[in-house]
Amino acid sequence: MYSLDKPALGIYEKALPPDTSWREKLEIARDAGFDFIEISVDETDLRLSRLDWTQDERNSLVKDIAETGVRIPSMCLSGHRKFPLGSEDSETRDKALLMMKKAIELAVDLGVRNIQLAGYDVYYTAGNKTTRKNFLEGLKQAVAWASKAEVMLSMEIMDHPLMNSISRFLEYAEMIPSPWFTVYPDIGNISAWGYDIESEFTKGIHKVSSIHLKDTLAVSGVFNGKFKEVPFGEGCVDFPDFFRILNKLNYQGPFLIEMWTEKAEDPIAEIKNARKWLLDRMKEGGFTLC
Repeated sequence: MYSLDKPALGIYEKALPPDTSWREKLEIARDAGFDFIEISVDETDLRLSRLDWTQDERNSLVKDIAETGVRIPSMCLSGHRKFPLGSEDSETRDKALLMMKKAIELAVDLGVRNIQLAGYDVYYTAGNKTTRKNFLEGLKQAVAWASKAEVMLSMEIMDHPLMNSISRFLEYAEMIPSPWFTVYPDIGNISAWGYDIESEFTKGIHKVSSIHLKDTLAVSGVFNGKFKEVPFGEGCVDFPDFFRILNKLNYQGPFLIEMWTEKAEDPIAEIKNARKWLLDRMKEGGFTLC
């Protein structure tokens, strides 16, 4: 049973051993001390196929969630890299919207409350005024659907200039004013871009639905930064100061440790070590999680 006495701490699906059933993933997360798993619907055929799970497949996962006590309250929907909302091709945009609709329907069936969106108008091609306009229109439709389903859509702060700060998200929030459209900041990405962390979070704390915990290497004039697979403590994020800021802002929402250790020699040890390391940094910053 989930406790309301503390903010929830979850683990990304891609940090868990890959050749395991959902029941096993939930048990691994529970035994490692995590409250929830964030499910991935990325651009691979395997994970995109989840949008077409049968009702029996959906019900089976719901049963596993109930029996293990580990929730799946959030979904990382990065499949829009392959079918971007901002595409100049109308057929691709139609596929992107269908993907969005199916993701919301899957969220309803699984009990997912929050769908994380990638802040890219397009990913594999260059963006322009048309792709940005298409992206905005696609987001408006997505938020309309999500509102009807009572599912939150949260924009991740990205490794891409289009959506690389909470300030940039707030510009979109003004154009799409909805309680069902929020921001899912990645402290690693924001830090890598060199933004003032306290200013950014103070400005947008009222729209923050969840937070990614990840380390990164900073962008510079001669380096494009490194936004994935930087070991905790070896990057540019000042975690104790970040937790001090969140404590000051009275943040009570969930945290998600974002790791890609499913192919590590011992992914279970990796996630346990990451959890302990981050809990220690929270204590240094005066933020109490447990």
